[in-house]
Amino acid sequence: MTRSRTAMLAALTLVAGATGTAFAAQSANAGAAAVPCAVDYKVQNDWGSGFTAAVTVTNNGAATSSWSLGWTYAGSQKVTNSWNAKVSQSGAAVTVANESYNGTLSTGGSASFGFQGTYSGSNAIPATFTLNGVTCNVDDGGSTDPDPTDPPDPGGPSDRVNNPYDGAKVYVNPEWSEKAAAEPGGDRIAGQPTGVWLDRIAAIEGVNGGMGLRDHLDEALTQKGSGELAIQLVIYNLPGRDCAALASNGELGPTEIGRYKTEYIDPIAAILADPKYAGLRIVTTVEIDSLPNLVTNVSGRPTATANCDIMKTNGNYQKGVGYALNKLGDVDNVYNYVDAGHHGWLGWDSNFGPSADMFKTAATTEGATVGDVHGFIVNTANYSALKEENFKITDSVNGTPVRQSDWVDWNQYTDELSYAQAMRDKLVSIGFDQNLGMLIDTSRNGWGGTARPAGPGPQSSVNAYVDGGRYDRRIHLGNWCNQSGAGLGERPQASPAAGIDAYVWMKPPGESDGASKEIPNPEGKGFDRMCDPTYEGNARNGNNPPGALPDAPISGHWFSAQFQELMKNAYPPLP
Repeated sequence: MTRSRTAMLAALTLVAGATGTAFAAQSANAGAAAVPCAVDYKVQNDWGSGFTAAVTVTNNGAATSSWSLGWTYAGSQKVTNSWNAKVSQSGAAVTVANESYNGTLSTGGSASFGFQGTYSGSNAIPATFTLNGVTCNVDDGGSTDPDPTDPPDPGGPSDRVNNPYDGAKVYVNPEWSEKAAAEPGGDRIAGQPTGVWLDRIAAIEGVNGGMGLRDHLDEALTQKGSGELAIQLVIYNLPGRDCAALASNGELGPTEIGRYKTEYIDPIAAILADPKYAGLRIVTTVEIDSLPNLVTNVSGRPTATANCDIMKTNGNYQKGVGYALNKLGDVDNVYNYVDAGHHGWLGWDSNFGPSADMFKTAATTEGATVGDVHGFIVNTANYSALKEENFKITDSVNGTPVRQSDWVDWNQYTDELSYAQAMRDKLVSIGFDQNLGMLIDTSRNGWGGTARPAGPGPQSSVNAYVDGGRYDRRIHLGNWCNQSGAGLGERPQASPAAGIDAYVWMKPPGESDGASKEIPNPEGKGFDRMCDPTYEGNARNGNNPPGALPDAPISGHWFSAQFQELMKNAYPPLP
């Protein structure tokens, strides 16, 4: 089923994101003539002296080719940086102007931007907003009744949106939340939304008495209430899964594509298609850490494995992903995001373009089309820093470019945000939808705490400059298992940067990446030495120690020591 990303006007609410308290609301059903414009201002993170906010402005008046939004703070708030708009401030008055790419606002059209600020005392929501000089969120005296000649709003599954995270709450998994809240200090993040991992056939009905897919969807309806809600599902059970990482091997053998289709994808698709769930926005992350293996870990590469050669030869990764996209894409309220690795895996020229081509091959296999792909997700269950601010890929030290440093190692990217935006542009250029959106998993890439550099490294050498300033404190970019020193990253938020649909916590913090020693288990998960802190490394991490925490359980199981470390090293820091 082919479809494009179509923006729909949803109910707009001014809320303080930290508390969920409603300050003002304007229903979309009130009629465009009654309210000339509406502003959705959400405080997403607040750490007592600073905050981040997301703002969406909707124009209900005549179409315009440029816009200016204004408000005045009642307190001491100061905007320090912004994205997707130009923000200036004079005293308490803030003026926001569009960027060149988002200046057009049609009637009913919206634009979103975000910013970071500081404050002391209180952080009150602004009381009044103006769009091009017109006051928003205030009835202009016109009728609030819909025009009787207008067709009724059909509602339901046809109401697809450009970004499923905009204007929506995101599902909080009660099973993860309970584990997080039981940890000392865990109540500070137990209310955050995380992904629901369907990592085996049994997970559809529920494992060991736990919640199954329908249980989660029913709970999502409860959490949704009368507003909008997105629920995040991780589709993760390919045959021959994770051919290069034994810790996350799965239950299906390399040739069991038939079982994948009939016992795994088909039942999931049938449940998601139940009209009962038509009002949910269902976000799927499709098969993490799969397709890039067919580029980087096959014969001809020093990182090759026999298992990845098998999967490239039989084509079951492409077939499985294509089949999932096709079947899940037939459900009107499902938004498919395909996993696209991370910059420390695919950022090199030899990997970047071939991986994008591989994604398109999978997206046009088994009846799927590029229209079944709503977007892509990067850094899933990984640790790559969101934004390295102390050095740039274009920097040089004593004539030596940053790309030649041992850490960057000729990669084209230094962080996930620049990689995600570049990968998006590449994918659009080869035929994916021009409104393609990206997700970035920020669940474990904060790298805060005492080891976080406060500024650039010394310019005595390019290695000193990069190593002294980088936030990502891993021993090597190739290290991926239960990383020592890692912290929670940016809290989940919608539309945080150009081309990015959301920062998400798709990997639930506190769930292990793999066992640090061999542990027999019925889940098909093997033992990977990259999870063993005593290992000396391999070609994938430059033959360095893996930097993994000791005493870890098998992948997906609760790892209290890691959870505590993630909270301790969170950035932005936890209150």
